[in-house]
Amino acid sequence: MTENAGLGMISGKPAGGASAPPKPLPALGPVGEFMERHYRHFNAATVVDAARAWGEFLDKGGRMMVTLAGAMSTAELGISLAEMIRRDKVHLITCTGANLEEDVFNLVAHDHYVRVPEYRYLTAEDEADLFARHLNRVTDTCIPEEEAMRRIEKEMLRVWQDADSRGERCFPHEFIQKVLASGNLKKSYQIDPRNSWMLAALEKKVPIVVPGWEDSTLGNMYAAAVIQGQIKNPHTVRSGVEYMTWLADHYLETTRSNPLGMFQIGGGIAGDFPICVVPMLEQDLKVEAPLWAYFCQISDSTTSYGSYSGAVPNEKITWGKLAVDTPKFMIESDATIVAPLVFAYLLGW
Repeated sequence: MTENAGLGMISGKPAGGASAPPKPLPALGPVGEFMERHYRHFNAATVVDAARAWGEFLDKGGRMMVTLAGAMSTAELGISLAEMIRRDKVHLITCTGANLEEDVFNLVAHDHYVRVPEYRYLTAEDEADLFARHLNRVTDTCIPEEEAMRRIEKEMLRVWQDADSRGERCFPHEFIQKVLASGNLKKSYQIDPRNSWMLAALEKKVPIVVPGWEDSTLGNMYAAAVIQGQIKNPHTVRSGVEYMTWLADHYLETTRSNPLGMFQIGGGIAGDFPICVVPMLEQDLKVEAPLWAYFCQISDSTTSYGSYSGAVPNEKITWGKLAVDTPKFMIESDATIVAPLVFAYLLGW
C-alpha cells in the first residue's frame, strides 16, 4: 500500500485511477480565481484543496470549528474571521486566552500599537527599552500595556467582582462578552467593529472554548486579584475541565444532525484540547460519538520528531480522533498568510 492510499485523490485522480469529474466551484472572487489559477501544486495546491473541501463540507450540512493558536488576533485575523462568522461558515471557536483578549485589546487600542519591522535585529538593550515604554512585543507588533491591557483590566475586574459578590460563575469568554455587551467600551473603539471576531461571535451567538485561559494576561490579572483578596472565590471564573464537559455535550448535540469539522490554525492547546473530546466520549465515557468529519491544520512546525503540532493528520487515526476517510489536510506555512487566503476563497472575495 502506498503512503497516499486512503487519501482519496492522488494527482487529481481517484486512488483507483480514472479521472474524476470536476467538482463545481463556489462563487469565486478575485482572490479565489487567483488561487485556482496559480495554486496548482505542492503546498499551494493543499490550500485550495482544503478551502474547496471546507465549502463542500458546509454544502452537505457540516458545521466547522476554528481553533486559534499563536497571536492570530494581534495579526488582525478578525478582518476575515469576523466575516466568516457572520456568513455562518464558522460555528464554534476554540482559542487560547491570548487570542480571546487580544482581539479586544486591538479593538480599543489599535492606534497605540507600535510596529517594529526590524524586530530581527533588536538587541537585548532595544528590548529593554520597549519594556520601559510599556510595550509588549509580539514579533513585529508591540501591544501597549496602559491603553490595551490596563484599560480592559478595569472593565474585567468590575464584572468579575460583580459575579463574585453574587455567587455567579461564568466562563472566561462570557465575562468578556458581558463587557462587550455593556457598551462601555464603544467610545474607545479604534477599529471598525466589524473587524472584531469577538463582536461577530457575540452577534451570531457562536460558542467559544478557551482552554488554559489562566496563562493569558487577563488570567494573570485575575490570579493577582484573587491573591489580593479583590475576588473571594477563585472559582468565579469557570475552569478548563468545565469547558471540556460543556464541549462534550455540545459535540453530541451538534453531531446528532450535523457533522462537525475542525480547522486548526497553529498547534498547542487550542487544537489539542477540543479534538480530544471524541476519544474521551468514546473511550472514557463509552458513549458512541462520530469522529471529526473534516480536519485541516496550518502549521509551520517541523513534521514529527515527537511534536504534536507537527504530527501529520493520519497519526490522529490511532488516537480515535479521525477516520481513514476523513478529509485531511496539512498546510505547512505561515498561518497569517494562509488563513486569510482560505477565508477569502470561501467568502468570494
